Amino acid sequence: MRVLVTAGPTREPLDPVRFLGNRSSGRMGYSIARALLARGHEVILVSGPTSLKPPKGVVLEAVETGRQMLTACRKHWKTCDALFGVAAVADYRPAKVSKRKLKKTENVSKTLELVSNPDILATLARSKGKRLAFGFALESGSGLTEALRKLRDKNLDWIALNGPEAQGSKISSLRVLGADGSDHLLGPANKEALARTLVRTALGSNY
Repeated sequence: MRVLVTAGPTREPLDPVRFLGNRSSGRMGYSIARALLARGHEVILVSGPTSLKPPKGVVLEAVETGRQMLTACRKHWKTCDALFGVAAVADYRPAKVSKRKLKKTENVSKTLELVSNPDILATLARSKGKRLAFGFALESGSGLTEALRKLRDKNLDWIALNGPEAQGSKISSLRVLGADGSDHLLGPANKEALARTLVRTALGSNY
């Protein structure tokens, strides 16, 4: 199989120096890429900025912004058999990007106008047909209701639910929900072990 994996955060520029981002390390996406490679699959890894070394054997496409990630994913998705959307894409980006560094003005409040970023996972999954689409939902609190909504509304086959504590951590716990009603609790375990279980769960023992 040829599998598309997204990983890491995105950086949405505010000016030449600053950006909006998040604490995603990219470890889970890179671990899933390694797990897929170990099972003999071809992996296209579209990654936001991370400090991680890409797994040997992947086809890597490095991007920074959410819109760049969507463009890269659209290019590769049409020739892929499955998608693991693990990237923590920023929900919003600045409406305007300054060409110069914004100066600080003492005792003056500034308002930042934001616009929505594209929903990459939903965009790709809408055209999946019989292909597999696996997503992630990072939610505070229990998050179950929101994860189930995303599973349904984004046309996913699987979604893995985790919390803010997973960001940057080497160990995590996941609740994996299937469109068929299945519900699996995984971990706590290191992300390499979780990735192997996720791939086996999503693709089955024959892949």
